[in-house]
Amino acid sequence: MYCLQCLLPVLLIPKPTNPALMETHVMFIVLYLVGFFLERKPCTICSLVFLTAVSLICYSGVGNCIFWGNCEGHQCENG
Repeated sequence: MYCLQCLLPVLLIPKPTNPALMETHVMFIVLYLVGFFLERKPCTICSLVFLTAVSLICYSGVGNCIFWGNCEGHQCENG
């Protein structure tokens, strides 16, 4: 479970409040995860634990996922 030491902090990175920065945030997270999985090659158990945690966070409520924002569509309404 040593592999999870570098994966779990990814879940704690806050999402930007500015919708214009959301694409950059998602690109950073995806590139970090792809690079991590290619370089470190974590064990199957750690990968499954991380993917389960991400899926539970993403589907637990609106706006919780690290891969998409709180807004539907391309623009958020102010107010």
